[in-house]
Amino acid sequence: MKKNHIDLITLGCSKNLVDTEKLMYQLKVAGYTVAHDAENPTGEIVVINTCGFIGDAKEESIDMILAFAEKKKKRQINKLFVMGCLSQRYLQELAIEIPEVDKFYGKFNYTDLLKELGKEYRFDCSLQRTITTPMHYSYIKISEGCNRTCSYCAIPLITGKHQSRKIEDIEEEVRWLVKQGVKEFQLIAQDLSYYGLDNYKKHKLAELTNRLADIDGVKWLRLHYLYPVDFPMDVLNVMRERDNVCNYLDIALQHISDNMLKKMRRGISSQQTYDLIRQIREQVPGIHIRTTMLLGHPGETDEDVEALKECVRTMRFERLGAFAYSDEEATYSNKHYVDNIPYEIKQQRVDEIMKIQQQISLEHNQAKIGKNFKVIVDSLQGDYYVARSEYDSPEVDMEILLKAEKNHLQIGEFYTATIIGAEEFDLYAEIIK
Repeated sequence: MKKNHIDLITLGCSKNLVDTEKLMYQLKVAGYTVAHDAENPTGEIVVINTCGFIGDAKEESIDMILAFAEKKKKRQINKLFVMGCLSQRYLQELAIEIPEVDKFYGKFNYTDLLKELGKEYRFDCSLQRTITTPMHYSYIKISEGCNRTCSYCAIPLITGKHQSRKIEDIEEEVRWLVKQGVKEFQLIAQDLSYYGLDNYKKHKLAELTNRLADIDGVKWLRLHYLYPVDFPMDVLNVMRERDNVCNYLDIALQHISDNMLKKMRRGISSQQTYDLIRQIREQVPGIHIRTTMLLGHPGETDEDVEALKECVRTMRFERLGAFAYSDEEATYSNKHYVDNIPYEIKQQRVDEIMKIQQQISLEHNQAKIGKNFKVIVDSLQGDYYVARSEYDSPEVDMEILLKAEKNHLQIGEFYTATIIGAEEFDLYAEIIK
């Protein structure tokens, strides 16, 4: 057990990761050595940043807390702290059930941990972070919270109303990260579409994207997690006109049948959804769209699933994920519907959608054979360098594999590559000398 050493463990999404990175920087400034997601934590203090979104994520978080609570009982660590979405939502219950935890913090007061350790929070470092991703890319959280009322989602219960950050603060953060060597930025939030409507009283995502694209050293900007209702169409102009704004859009549609869209309280119709996707493709030719679909929501019929299958076949999304409905307490669905679709049926529907998408993904990839793409190299794994194009976000999208024996490449550098082979979710390429 290393004295003055803290291990931080991050569970859940990239938004949590940003919080972890900011806390790590503050702890380092306060004089601690800090490790992130170490295989064998050796610190005297452990901080767990939890996820509370759906059942599986909550279970993972609780299991992690219990594992370190056991270490504390055995005196293998001195102090255990928990922060993040799970403790934001179940603060009192967790404190009673797991007394081994020294203190639980929510989603927004985790910097109070410094006071608990007898240290001061450095406001002059509030925009600085310890980068835990490869040094060439990072995530930029532009807002917190969500004003939507989707039936199945617990996020607004955890994070509260939407709060957009000031454009100037985001610019300053990006400039600082560029100085650290970051070249690629993923703009993230629970709902990018709403950015600016609270504090600026109008859509500001296009202006923000444009201003960030102006910063020297920003090579790629990518947009994640847009909502289809009140979609900020002017951001498409920025995407089309700016070379360093990736032709990539992550927009969660969740379903397509009017029956399910109404039950899910999505605020959009099937026809409006089809029209929006077509407009996006018309305005940004070649754009790659990522979306997610939710299967097994209460009230979903076989006809609804067939309509969704037809949507996937027709829209031919470049990137698509599907997941099964999880009944989350205190949500609209939990209060007003009965979760009576067996898990096996939910998962079967997920598998059917993903089987269709697998073939579509293969066809999209095969169409790229012989074409050249600008790629960035993320890592060297075994016999291959792992790279991505502008159409691929870290961790969630395609990997472009380059034979290491034929190349000597620099991690974090850009190259031009020719696609020579394709599988459902991977591409093979050669560097153009």
